[in-house]
Amino acid sequence: MIDFKKFEKYSKPGPRYTSYPTAPEFTESFSQEDLINYFKNQDSNRNLSLYVHLPFCRSACYFCGCNVIFTSKEEKKVTYLEYLKKELNILKQHLNTNRKVTQMHFGGGTPTYFSPEQLQAVISMIKEVFPNFSEDAEISCEVDPRYFTKEHMDVLKAGGFNRLSFGVQDINEEVQKTIHRIQPYETTLNVMNIARDAGIKSINIDLIYGLPHQNKKTFHETIEQVIKLNPDRLAVFNYAHVPWLMKTMRKFDESTFAPPSEKLEILKDTIEFFTTNGYKMVGMDHFAKPEDELFKAIEKGELHRNFQGYTTKGGADLIGIGVTSIGNGVDYYAQNFKDLKQYEAAIDNGDLPIFKGYKLSDDDILRQYVIMELMSNFSLNIKRVEENFNIAFNEYFDDALEALNEFIEAKLVEITEEKIQVSQTGTMLIRNICMPFDAYLNKIPEDKRRFSKTI
Repeated sequence: MIDFKKFEKYSKPGPRYTSYPTAPEFTESFSQEDLINYFKNQDSNRNLSLYVHLPFCRSACYFCGCNVIFTSKEEKKVTYLEYLKKELNILKQHLNTNRKVTQMHFGGGTPTYFSPEQLQAVISMIKEVFPNFSEDAEISCEVDPRYFTKEHMDVLKAGGFNRLSFGVQDINEEVQKTIHRIQPYETTLNVMNIARDAGIKSINIDLIYGLPHQNKKTFHETIEQVIKLNPDRLAVFNYAHVPWLMKTMRKFDESTFAPPSEKLEILKDTIEFFTTNGYKMVGMDHFAKPEDELFKAIEKGELHRNFQGYTTKGGADLIGIGVTSIGNGVDYYAQNFKDLKQYEAAIDNGDLPIFKGYKLSDDDILRQYVIMELMSNFSLNIKRVEENFNIAFNEYFDDALEALNEFIEAKLVEITEEKIQVSQTGTMLIRNICMPFDAYLNKIPEDKRRFSKTI
């Protein structure tokens, strides 16, 4: 029996490490010229990964931390597609768009809030500019089951989409009402059937724990219902409460949140439930069936992490398309404007709509490797790091290793000359375990860190 009460001290603000350095380090001094130079110097043999941001939603889900625009106006969507096309044409002037595309993801917002015809237009304009998709490309779309029809499915299937991710979050009616997202179980079941009938063999379901009015019992009822849908993957996220960033989160009564110890109980129960029912834990918050390529990748130590979560498609330069989207290469990050008017103004000027970015140093690239390995595979081959980066690991990271001592004593981490290995219990605190390797975070006093809590 694990005493999670003693782990409550680890509930502190910390990054989710979808990137390193993390987004707060991005700077507006990173310019369009910087990005164009990176494009020019990129290895033409490196693959491309495309992220397309479709930002619109009809109404707010109060838990959501994404960059979304609420609208019921059709003309806003029509105008946005016009600007997407213009952005793609500007990209083509600076980037070798004939490189092989191995991954594409439509995120939002609610991509399927666009009509099937509009989604068809987006797919066509992308494939016109990026004609070289690999045969085994991973092509995925986030789907709100409340806005998804067979006609949407037909368009996505014809466009080569082979993965869908359905947002469910929680099936409990009180939780749904509080988070302003009423989604009956039958709605989700219906879209699962539509996707399966279309031959989609990889379906993910997103769940969130830590929402208002959740407890171990109610969330267990949700996961019991969800497993009946037979998804191929599940992502079970810790709710990120950042009311200083997202006004809708201020609507929640914080006294209705489960305490950190109960959140850990919920996570432990969830891990036990899915792993005893045919799924394997992958990374920090994902589960997959043993035959899924995510699990095969973790067995080989080849799992990667990016802004879309965990993937097997490493070694690709990510191109962000659309308002607020983020791209990255070997040694840079670049983010488009978050404000729609600024995004449109840049494109009207014939510019790439770059808002900010970051140039990685050699130290950043080393720490990025260490953190992403731990986040993805819960272990780090120290000798491989020393060989790849020509460092003496214990000397270079002496302060981080010292900070890990408390995790070693708590039997959450084991460190030998050869490797760092996170224990099964330690995986629930993997963000905390990675934080000592973050050179930027450690310069910020804990009470000034503007991140969601790790638990």
